[in-house]
Amino acid sequence: MYAWVSISGCMTKNLFFVGIILAASGLLSPPLALGAGLAYGLLLTHPYPLDSKRLAKFLLQASVVCLGFGMNLGEVIQVGRSGFFYTAVGISFALALGWLLGRLLNVEKTQSFLIAAGTAICGGSAIAALGPVTEANEEEMAVSLGTVFVLNSVALLIFPAIGAAMHLSQTQFGLWSALAIHDTSSVVGAAAKYGAVALAIATTVKLARALWIVPVALLTAAVRKNKTRIQLPWFILYFCIAAVISSYIPQLHAAYSDAYRLGKLGLAVTLFLIGSGISRQTLKEVGVRPMVQGVLLWVVVAGLSLVAIAKGFIHL
Repeated sequence: MYAWVSISGCMTKNLFFVGIILAASGLLSPPLALGAGLAYGLLLTHPYPLDSKRLAKFLLQASVVCLGFGMNLGEVIQVGRSGFFYTAVGISFALALGWLLGRLLNVEKTQSFLIAAGTAICGGSAIAALGPVTEANEEEMAVSLGTVFVLNSVALLIFPAIGAAMHLSQTQFGLWSALAIHDTSSVVGAAAKYGAVALAIATTVKLARALWIVPVALLTAAVRKNKTRIQLPWFILYFCIAAVISSYIPQLHAAYSDAYRLGKLGLAVTLFLIGSGISRQTLKEVGVRPMVQGVLLWVVVAGLSLVAIAKGFIHL
């Protein structure tokens, strides 16, 4: 028995590293990397759950910064400015609807708010920043993060197919991804599969959206009279610096191309790590009512934004 457990544990570790290597080599696209990670997490016992989460967070931020070397500063500013109004309206609507659904479904208040904020702004990053401000306990954080991560994974797998079926242009798809997918990792992954233009737009709009963590966190802290230090998404600043460098020092174009490709490979590894962190226990911890709230809120936000973009009501 002991020998079998030992061998199984060794095989589990080997499969984990094989998944990372395949994702890092480019043999697995971001959606496939996420799918492989999900299969691993649901079928096997993760050998390094905490280390994997920390590595995924670092790799996501580093990958986004590397993608900045493939952006033009003028486009970043224009897209960020154009998407400001849509972002403000969308975040306000999602927070209000999330609060209402939470009340109707009798979801615990802190969990309901964190799920709404994760849907409205930028998934796990928003929840991680707002958790200390709302004084959320470990269970509330786990439920909120689990809900968002599960839906985030579904979005990455189905959004490119929906975009193709709706005949969305790359500009339209990039905007829709940024407005309707929770986490930056899945936004970038879905857009990268759709095309280079979609990737540029989705990354820029999503990062501009992520900056709303700051005013929402400050407002939440003021309402709750909480003086907890707010965690700022500094990697967004580094993304902008990378865009500035690539725009004004064109002599290093080859190096920027390498950094951009490295960012895309890092993203695939990130998605494998995120997928591998979703286990059967994660699904059990989420529960029915928070998941129903998250699904309903996401479907409404994604559906309305898709219709508005397809009809031309939202555009860049």
